[in-house]
Amino acid sequence: MNAVIEHPNLLAQGSSVADGWRAALRLAYERRGMRSVLAERFHCGPLVVQRPLYPEGEGVCHTILVHPPAGIAGGDRLRVEVSVGAGAHALLTTPGAGKWYRSAGARGELVQRIEVADGGVCEWLPQESIVFDGALGDLAIEVRLRGDACFVGSEMLCFGRTGSGERFTRGELTMHTRIERDGRPLWLERGVVEGGEALLGSKVGLQGWPVSGTLLVASLRCDAALLEAWRGVAPVAGVGAVTLLPGLLVARWLGPACEPGRAWFARLWAAARPVVAGREAQVPRIWNT
Repeated sequence: MNAVIEHPNLLAQGSSVADGWRAALRLAYERRGMRSVLAERFHCGPLVVQRPLYPEGEGVCHTILVHPPAGIAGGDRLRVEVSVGAGAHALLTTPGAGKWYRSAGARGELVQRIEVADGGVCEWLPQESIVFDGALGDLAIEVRLRGDACFVGSEMLCFGRTGSGERFTRGELTMHTRIERDGRPLWLERGVVEGGEALLGSKVGLQGWPVSGTLLVASLRCDAALLEAWRGVAPVAGVGAVTLLPGLLVARWLGPACEPGRAWFARLWAAARPVVAGREAQVPRIWNT
């Protein structure tokens, strides 16, 4: 049974208040026979999902996360929790670019927590986020894997609205990523990007590029052969590099706009997915709209 829970008290907390929105979303996926299903969902405030989709058959449940305000403003607090059960396969994405809006002083926050049971697969593939000049935000993702669970995750950040010539001259975005398997860390990363700082143009920073992206594949099947396959896929613009760590493949990209970075990540994903998830890549339809 697909349960939709709306707790009155929590929903009241999700209303618009002087210090920003409060929103929470919890999703739980299960394997039932040959079908992966969204077995439970809870939301409060402006953070919801559309109905589950099955464009590649019953084995993979595609889900689109929707945040109607379309961005995070100063004072907003958003929480997303995803649980993927044993043998289930979920792919989550967003309908368009997210946004971190300019703030008058309060910080926005987005915390994402994902748990994947033994034999489960979670593909966390949101579209890019645009960090407005003057934004103040904290972005965190924590992933806990069990047994031979697989996680594929991407994050792409565009600092400034480059289409209008805007640059990230003031503000701050902090980032925290943690991936662990059976309680042991695979990937720990903390970062801070401050508007106008030297790091934006430094050779050891963003090298003057406005867009930064990371693709992570955590799987026991990540090996030297898959690394070589990735090394054979070059970005058409910007600069990219790939690295193999124990049980983890990492791709980094810097570039002038989001489109070539997304295209490169899609090609890497297409190379990795048959190996780590046993399926050919099928691009979510929403990416083409």
